[in-house]
Amino acid sequence: MSDGTLHSRDDVQGKEINKKFIYSPEEKKLLHKINWTTVPFICIISFFQVLDKTTLNLAGVMNLQEETNLQNQDFSWLGSIFFLGYLLSQIPNQFLLQKVPIGKYLGIYVILWGISLVSMAWGNNFAQLATSRFFLGFFEATTYPCLQLLISTIYRRKEQGTVFSIMLISSCVAGLFAGPIALGFRLMTGVLNWSGWRWCMAITGAITSCLGIIIYFLMPDSPKSKWYRLTSSEIDIVEDRMRDNAVVISKNYKFDHIYEALQECRYYCYIGICFLISVISGFITLYSTILISKMGIRKEISMLLHIPVAGAEIPFLFLVLYLSRRFGENNCIGALTSSMIFIGLVLLIVLGNQPAAISGLLLINVAPTFMMVLTLLSNNVSGYTKKVFYNGSYAVAFCLGNFAGPLFINENSTYLTAKIVYVLAAGIAGVLFLIARYTCVRDNRYRKQLLKTEEECNSTMIAVNITEQVVEDITDKQNLHFIYRL
Repeated sequence: MSDGTLHSRDDVQGKEINKKFIYSPEEKKLLHKINWTTVPFICIISFFQVLDKTTLNLAGVMNLQEETNLQNQDFSWLGSIFFLGYLLSQIPNQFLLQKVPIGKYLGIYVILWGISLVSMAWGNNFAQLATSRFFLGFFEATTYPCLQLLISTIYRRKEQGTVFSIMLISSCVAGLFAGPIALGFRLMTGVLNWSGWRWCMAITGAITSCLGIIIYFLMPDSPKSKWYRLTSSEIDIVEDRMRDNAVVISKNYKFDHIYEALQECRYYCYIGICFLISVISGFITLYSTILISKMGIRKEISMLLHIPVAGAEIPFLFLVLYLSRRFGENNCIGALTSSMIFIGLVLLIVLGNQPAAISGLLLINVAPTFMMVLTLLSNNVSGYTKKVFYNGSYAVAFCLGNFAGPLFINENSTYLTAKIVYVLAAGIAGVLFLIARYTCVRDNRYRKQLLKTEEECNSTMIAVNITEQVVEDITDKQNLHFIYRL
């Protein structure tokens, strides 16, 4: 056992941690190396994933509808069809993620999603734009499953919440830059007889494809990646870290892991939360700039007002991260973030198209809620196939919600019916967080009582099971020493 291990046997068991984890100097050095090698990739991939997806939102105030003769709900369908491709991509994702190195798999798909975005620049009608959006969604769909799996295999469970927050902050930063970038592209209107929105698609897509090439060749994709340049002592620490995060990488697809997941109440709670919040996210992602312009604000100003709306999520993410590290009650914090979304949507209904309704948009921060779900899934799911299945289900719920979200919008300027649907979604999501917490408390109580009985009968049993965690790909349910984080 390396110096980076927990400093009590109860900690190693995974019991509720009362004693603070102490990093050895060697592990601090290793973690620094891992962060500087891995986190830049996570940040830049998250940045471009959101920026590229947001281009349609911004193109909506750059005369895209007029130039391509979009009618009625065509613009909403362009937003939704992205997630149809996203959904269909999860079928090959479920198998390929376990068979192909993450870096190579993600790199190829990033190259192809960049090409799909570039092709939108030549779209002249709904059919052409819809085809490009479909393939953009299909190829972008690998992003979050790959990053979730990467983070949960490389980082300790106590570190994963911080890395997920960094990932989502990068997404929010993309929203901050989206407005000024779009305004710059709007000024390019007329260059080579192209509109600003066409330049936006072409240039951002080309940059994304170049990023994909870098990811393919340079991104680390396993705890023992050659890019970490591990020494023999660091390999021992890495093995201890793998023991802590309870993930054993396996290329064998185990259907019993899937069957087990489908029997768990927590599975339906967390996937349901993801779906409901994604319904709201689909509405905000596609219509936030248009909502601001309906408040009597000029299109150029509405683009710039996208900055504070997107930037509001960053301080909330830091607050949620602090609360998570301070109290460790992630389900309750998730319920709190859902309540904030609920209040923001109520303000949108009450204030209508008044400029004051921007205060409602500032409260509709979906990223902190997604961060809590991602952290809970990463912390509380063990077994490689089971984790891949949970991540894939999360992606399916994410795309179905985002697909459905814009379709509640009609031509009514206030979108009242849709906003009521979104309010209900936020309220139900908060309740599901509390139900999931109850199941964690119930299972932990049973396991702690069982462990106490085992210790009285055989004090060596624990050490044997801990060793088995390293060499066996077992699930959280099968490993009775696994304690769920609340």
